[in-house]
Amino acid sequence: MVEQTNNYALYRQRRSGKSDPHWHPTDAREMSAYVGLNILMGINQLPDAGMYWASDVFIGNAGFKKTMTARRFEKLTQYLQLCDRESEPVRGERGYDGLFKIRPLLDVLENTMWDAYAPNRCLTVDKCAIVAGGRLSPSQYMPSEPLRKGLTVWMLCDSRSGYCHRAKICVGKPSEDEAVASLGYRVVTSLVRGLEGQYHHLFMDSFLTSVPLLQRLLRDGLYACGPTQPGRKGYPEVLRPRNVGKLSQGEFYQCQRGNLVATVTRDVKTVSCLSTNSAPGIVGISPGRQQHETDGEGESDSMDSSGLSFGVPRPLPLLLYQENMRGVDLCDQLRECYHVGRPCKKWWRYFLWFYVNLCIVNAYIMLRESRGGAPPAGFNGKQFTQRHFRVRLAQQLIGDYQGARGMERAARKRHADSPIEYGHRLERMSERSRRCRNCTNKGLRHESVFGCKICNVHLCRGGCFSEFHK
Repeated sequence: MVEQTNNYALYRQRRSGKSDPHWHPTDAREMSAYVGLNILMGINQLPDAGMYWASDVFIGNAGFKKTMTARRFEKLTQYLQLCDRESEPVRGERGYDGLFKIRPLLDVLENTMWDAYAPNRCLTVDKCAIVAGGRLSPSQYMPSEPLRKGLTVWMLCDSRSGYCHRAKICVGKPSEDEAVASLGYRVVTSLVRGLEGQYHHLFMDSFLTSVPLLQRLLRDGLYACGPTQPGRKGYPEVLRPRNVGKLSQGEFYQCQRGNLVATVTRDVKTVSCLSTNSAPGIVGISPGRQQHETDGEGESDSMDSSGLSFGVPRPLPLLLYQENMRGVDLCDQLRECYHVGRPCKKWWRYFLWFYVNLCIVNAYIMLRESRGGAPPAGFNGKQFTQRHFRVRLAQQLIGDYQGARGMERAARKRHADSPIEYGHRLERMSERSRRCRNCTNKGLRHESVFGCKICNVHLCRGGCFSEFHK
């Protein structure tokens, strides 16, 4: 981030043909503090980024002012970059990558997230949508989702803890010759790469589940389960709606071919399901909705003489699905509590802050599980929550870093006698004259092209320089 941000700032200045007087190269400490401030913005949320540096004591944040100036934060946001923009292939060229702008980040995190946490037996594959604004080239339209248009990411998460092992970004729409089933086939096989022969249990949504996919996973040594569309290729003909007819509540039919079991049942609505990790038959009774129709003797059909309601038979595939199809939802709940980064017009920034936020959630899950729920050392509260973890993380990222203004304010207090010894000097700031800060403080209006670059202020030649630094 540091290297490419500095390169991109020079690239932008060369293209515009003029230098940016308010930019100077960044370093790792400053970039770490910048990320820490973005994390804190998700906890202490304000409508506009500039409000964190407001002079109002009820709105402005003293920690933000001490870390860096509002202008410096704005410049880092303006030139933030992850890739070499000068070598970016144009659309249509050989080697074009729609995710080129975040490819270095994806290459780093793919292995890190996978190696940091050993997968448990039950895993969930599902999609999440990233709320985004601006011009979005990889956005997708999802009419059946609460967020109809956004950035889609497929995730492989642990069903028990919500840890995200791997995430795959879907860019644009599938081509005309690419069926929906084949898209789900490619997504799942790429997410579970490296789990072959370990016989994990995968739980997927209806968009992904198909007979060819479950057969492929079973050959690779992976069990799977999930609802499906009865019209898909390979689904048993006898279980299609036209052959099954209207089912009553709790009624179900099953077909088995080898380890693959197809189930159609009705609880609230008719559901078709495929599984390779369960046997056919009834394994559980779930509480059903009480029916108010009465028979001839005036008693309810769904209640016995003791007043207890009859349950609804529940086949094992649906029971396992309902118990374990929650990993991505758990991860989303933790991630949506606190956002990282500010809204912008660049689509790739949403992916950048999404992955930063995802890594924070993963780190919190690992800390929570490694300590068995016990708070870390030095924490005096009753319960160590994700909010406490994020505050500590941001504080560690910022550390004792202070930007030019914060450091020089402290230096002026300690060494007010000789500011030149500590890097202050009068030099040309820009071609355009601006108001002298020292004269402005005294109620006068004088302009100058000279000033102090460390303090980032314009000063008149003469006594204003020394007077200001005292």
